[in-house]
Amino acid sequence: MAYQTQHKVRFGHCDPAGIVYFPRYFEMINAVVEDWFADAVGRDFNSLHLQEGVSVPTVNLNTSFLAPSRLGDILDFQLTVSKAGNASLTLTITAHCSDELRLSNESTLVYVDMASGKPRRWPDLMRQRFECDRETTAIATEKGPS
Repeated sequence: MAYQTQHKVRFGHCDPAGIVYFPRYFEMINAVVEDWFADAVGRDFNSLHLQEGVSVPTVNLNTSFLAPSRLGDILDFQLTVSKAGNASLTLTITAHCSDELRLSNESTLVYVDMASGKPRRWPDLMRQRFECDRETTAIATEKGPS
C-alpha cells in the first residue's frame, strides 16, 4: 500500500522567484523516506543509525520537476516500493498539489553497515514489509483506480 504524507511549502523552501528551489525538494523527499521508515516499516533512522549501526544512503535519484510549487502550497506525497533487492531498495515518490503532479522521483537506497561501509542484506522483517507494500501497489495498479 502506498505511504502518503503532506508537506507545506514554507518560505525557506522558496527562491526569490517565489517557487520551490529544486534542492529543497530533495530535502522533502528525504523527509518522506525517513517518515516512511518510521511509520510504515517500523524502523526510525535514529535506531537504525545510532543503535544498529546501519544506514540507508541514497545511491541513485531520477527526478522530474513537472510544475512549480509556491509558498503555502500543500504537497501530497506518495511513496511506493518499486523493487526490493538483496541490499537495495527502489522507491517511487510523487508529489501533487490538488490534482496537479508537481514532482516524480525514483530513489534507490542501499542498506549499509556503517562500520565497514559495505552493503548488507535487508533484515527479513523489513524485506517482508517492502514486499508487502510492493505487492499491494502492484495489485492496485493492475485493477486501476477505484
